[in-house]
Amino acid sequence: MRVLGALVTLGLAWPALAAGGTVKGRVALLEKGGRPATDLSDVVVYVDGVKVKPPPARATMSMKRKTFVPRLVVVPVGGAVDFPNQDPILHNVFSVSGENRFDLDLYKRPKVGTWTFRHPGIARVYCNIHPQMSAVVMVRDNPFYARASRDGTFAIPDVPAGKHVLRAWNERAPEVEREVNVPGAGEVVVALTLDASSFKRVRHKNKYGKAYAPGEKY
Repeated sequence: MRVLGALVTLGLAWPALAAGGTVKGRVALLEKGGRPATDLSDVVVYVDGVKVKPPPARATMSMKRKTFVPRLVVVPVGGAVDFPNQDPILHNVFSVSGENRFDLDLYKRPKVGTWTFRHPGIARVYCNIHPQMSAVVMVRDNPFYARASRDGTFAIPDVPAGKHVLRAWNERAPEVEREVNVPGAGEVVVALTLDASSFKRVRHKNKYGKAYAPGEKY
């Protein structure tokens, strides 16, 4: 466990990369009944397979009113996430997601737990006390990713020229992909659609792999 006494936020400025093209476009997300979602800000669009080491970055996911805020953060491999407890009660932050598993134990406000994510993939994050608390940390192995805007638009600049696989991800929908041919300069425009119409939320287990006890202890 690593707990910091104060929160330090680093800038996310990255060193300049070699010039390339821009992958831009719009992503749609279908809800139950085929209704289009009105907020696409929890969709991540990324270029897969490009071997470029991402610069370091840091993000913050607070625990506030028994909720993780924001519910999704994206960091590069080697990026750190700070988990400040802003509630006057104990919280725990843990994940059992493969190589990104971790456990920050229990701590109260104003302490801040921090974890550095060293493996690409999806880390699902929970509190071992409050089952309603859940979040996602996406860890990428190159710098070519973007979160969509509320209206679904996105832009990923400086992507190396050539054929690449573009993927769109959302927690509630199967991932979709599209091959794109990125020019050495200029842009390529892509439309992607995610289907969350069949999504059903499944209750997660606690960090010991057991169901949460009824009621809250804190």
